[in-house]
Amino acid sequence: MRITGISTHVVGTPWRNLTYVQVHTDEGLTGVGETRMLGHTDALVGYLREASVNHVTGSDPFAVEDLVRRMKYGDFGRAGEIVMSGVSVVEMACWDIKGKALGVPVWQLLGGRVTDRVKAYANGWYTTERTPEAYHKAARAVVERGYRALKIDPFGTGHLELGQEETRYAVSLIEAVRDAIGPDTELMLEMHGRFSPATAVRVAREMAPFAPAWLEEPVPPENLKALAKVAEKVDQPIATGERIHDRIEFRELFESQAADIVQPDVGHIGGILEARKLAATAETHYVTVAPHNVGGSVLTAASLQLAGCTPNFKILEHFNDFADADIKKVVKGAPQVDPATGCFPLPEAPGLGVELDVEAAAEFPQQRARFDLWAEGWERRQPK
Repeated sequence: MRITGISTHVVGTPWRNLTYVQVHTDEGLTGVGETRMLGHTDALVGYLREASVNHVTGSDPFAVEDLVRRMKYGDFGRAGEIVMSGVSVVEMACWDIKGKALGVPVWQLLGGRVTDRVKAYANGWYTTERTPEAYHKAARAVVERGYRALKIDPFGTGHLELGQEETRYAVSLIEAVRDAIGPDTELMLEMHGRFSPATAVRVAREMAPFAPAWLEEPVPPENLKALAKVAEKVDQPIATGERIHDRIEFRELFESQAADIVQPDVGHIGGILEARKLAATAETHYVTVAPHNVGGSVLTAASLQLAGCTPNFKILEHFNDFADADIKKVVKGAPQVDPATGCFPLPEAPGLGVELDVEAAAEFPQQRARFDLWAEGWERRQPK
């Protein structure tokens, strides 16, 4: 079997463009992959056009390791977000082809089942007025939908510092959310790399009464010593990693022991197997894995394949019941959270278990999508 070419489809929303890639073969099997870029979609599509000629077309889709190695290192320049995202979508699609050809889900090819279901947490649910009353109502709706966990960034446009008035207001939002969801629902506190270490520590202590399940990216991701400084001074678990795009770059993070949960994005880290390798390294450091998942249903399906074969998998992020829910229709067999358990059932269909509906995808043309965390009202995810 050989790859005959790829086709690229961009699904647009006001705040994110989702890039789907279909990998075609000479035996009629087609695989699909997905990633979500912020502001770099055209660059990704351009890279994929070149990579298709230089590396992908003519390759054996079963030889996943070889193709990933050539795409990552065959152009000599150091691979960053764009290249690694391109690697990811092609890699996912190759696993999809391999699973379909062999008649098994991808998790079966990577070690086999370790779980029957995967806990989900909701994000993108607070696209409403930024008040305690509105957040209480929105959080309550998340729980009523069956979720047992949700995540929120209540800090407005906070950057490095957060004044006392802004801090009190953020606390009032979290107090309202905790009241709405009760004591047993997990509440993840997203900081989006906003703060200096001192501010992050102070804010974490203010939020401690509401029992955050983790503090996510309390400081900008470039300085791991700053992250370690926060980790030493707070009681809550630290989560990070969505903006690290090469598993080798996690080495320093593991050595510092600054993180309790790592959050690779399967659509940016180089694909399913690269994420699985990272998870194995995390396991040796007693660190759990909770992938960043801000894409659509193909990326969710790929992340569930990782979950199915990973002993230290913790929980999976999910946007698509709340933000841009209509885009779920572009994928046939889109994974759904079971409201009775708050979990995704482990996919059993061959490959990724999903198919891209190209005609439905065409209903959502690429947009000038923007997501500016420093702009007032960013949480509504409706940039002007």
